Amino acid sequence: MRIERIAMRDFRSYEDAELALGPGLTIVYGANGAGKTNLLEALYFGCTARSFRTTNERNLARFGASATRVVLSGSDGDGPHELAVGFVPGEPKRMTSDGAPVERLTDIAHRPLASVFSPDRLGLIKGQPSLRRAHLDQFVAALWPSRGATRRAYHEALAQRNALLGRVRSGRSPSDALTSWNLALAEAGVALVRDRAGAAERIEAGFAVHAGALGLSGVASVSYRARSSAQSAAQLAAELAERLDADLSRGYTTHGPHRDELLFTRNGRELRAFGSQGEQRLALLALLLAERDALAAERDRPPLMLLDDVMSELDVMRRERLAGELRRGGGQSVVTATELEHVPGWDADDVMRIEVP
Repeated sequence: MRIERIAMRDFRSYEDAELALGPGLTIVYGANGAGKTNLLEALYFGCTARSFRTTNERNLARFGASATRVVLSGSDGDGPHELAVGFVPGEPKRMTSDGAPVERLTDIAHRPLASVFSPDRLGLIKGQPSLRRAHLDQFVAALWPSRGATRRAYHEALAQRNALLGRVRSGRSPSDALTSWNLALAEAGVALVRDRAGAAERIEAGFAVHAGALGLSGVASVSYRARSSAQSAAQLAAELAERLDADLSRGYTTHGPHRDELLFTRNGRELRAFGSQGEQRLALLALLLAERDALAAERDRPPLMLLDDVMSELDVMRRERLAGELRRGGGQSVVTATELEHVPGWDADDVMRIEVP
């Protein structure tokens, strides 16, 4: 669904606000502290029932308020739709789709997909591998919604195997009790690797093209590196069995897809270790744009692009190229800026000014 309006009640700095979004690029500008990032967070919260800024959701409610609520209104080919997320700190979220209660927004077919750039998300390029694995798994679920269960199955089996390793170490269970969990973990693991590798292949070419278009010099690439070369569950289960002594020594499973990596390189060198902050920023933008293209091709649903303070660290040439990419993408984008002139080619119909409350 294309989002046409967002209504916020007691969300962060917003007491009661309703704003309209355009069909393409919307530019939100205003002084620091005006609430631009809060607006992007509210849009993401309305799409996912999660925050991209914090895991402490108590902070989402406006200071002094007992609850918060976000409502997204829009339409698609089937007509108008409304998504609403209400939250009272300490209680389960209340979510509705077109007025009907739902348990998860991810089950809603018309829910907008959302992709976020913020300065804090540079950790996706330069941070720990776990951040990249989690992002790749989210992308898998966005590309192929039914495959989101594979990651859950793998991590449930991993938790069970790790717990059993602890019992074997303490002598409360025999080591052969691990055999069945080796196979369960391997079955989910092989499927998870296949999904991740397939998703990474969908963005390889687009990442290189967008990185070059944004001005990242050299040959840029993204690739999935699996720790195991196993092609079947039996092969991965055998590898797990071979590493039993090491696992017992450490008290956890040391081998499997939970140790894999998503690599970003320029001229064969990892951007995580050898890229400047500017190069890492361009790589993150190229990744998000490549994912947008892949989602548009696979599901005919480009995600809502939410880009916070993206223009301030780019030179004029790269600002122009990014603005052009966003306008050509075919979906909705919301870009925040402190100065309207930071977004080249802006049109008065695209602009939303946020005043400091």
